[in-house]
Amino acid sequence: MATELIRPGRFFRVHLRFSRGVITIAIIVVVLAVGVSVGLYQLLKRTPLRVPEAYCSVTTPDGVLSLLPHQAQIAATIAAVAARRKLPERAVVIAYATAMQESKLENVGYGDRDSVGVFQQRESQGWGTKKQLMDPVYATNKFFAALVKVKNYRKIPLAEAAQAVQRSAGGYAYAPHESDAKLLAAAFTGRVPQSVHCFYPSDKTPAPQPRTAEARKQLARALGSTAITTTKRGWLVAAWWVAHAEKYALSRVQYSGATWSNNVELEGWQKGGQAGNRQVELA
Repeated sequence: MATELIRPGRFFRVHLRFSRGVITIAIIVVVLAVGVSVGLYQLLKRTPLRVPEAYCSVTTPDGVLSLLPHQAQIAATIAAVAARRKLPERAVVIAYATAMQESKLENVGYGDRDSVGVFQQRESQGWGTKKQLMDPVYATNKFFAALVKVKNYRKIPLAEAAQAVQRSAGGYAYAPHESDAKLLAAAFTGRVPQSVHCFYPSDKTPAPQPRTAEARKQLARALGSTAITTTKRGWLVAAWWVAHAEKYALSRVQYSGATWSNNVELEGWQKGGQAGNRQVELA
């Protein structure tokens, strides 16, 4: 390569001379770059975007808690049974803390000796048959029936109230779950609106048609009357539906001017639907 500089006051003139070898290398580099770019494009085009697995999240002013859908369904059922029995939120908190310790909010068919279900209740101790105890509605009713007999259960420490019902070998273990239990109770009782959000990949397998008749029957088993008489009760029902969205193939729940959609790109509830509507709309 040669460079020629002209006298001051005149333009610079630059002569560039490249050997054939340099030109050949440059062409090879360009061809390789284009080939790599095309290859990456084709690979990305063939590789589908990874859709996350089904999940639920609960968000209140006290924090955020992640759940699996079946855990959210258990939580929604416990809150509904408590509402049917007209129990205070403290009872729900105690039930959640107990279930989180005993089963991690799951309806398990095994446990210590003959313990089964959400609360790990035992047939040999008179809680009911194994089949009954594996029904979360039945098991929750049995738990609350025992809890209300505990003197001052609303005021005594949570671990004491839970232990009075469970008679566990390690009653102290319930206390660490209290903060998470309070967060769940605020959401699933309906006290904090728009706090339960779930997602499931509906395109993973062909989704069945919404089985709303069956779902309403199951809701009524836990809640009793499904009539919405207060806004809080409406949000309890809405949370129940969102928690059961995957099970009953729901894609949208609307209540009181807000809409939950089964859309991975949306976080939480969005504005939509009829404001002031006392009915929970499903799709």
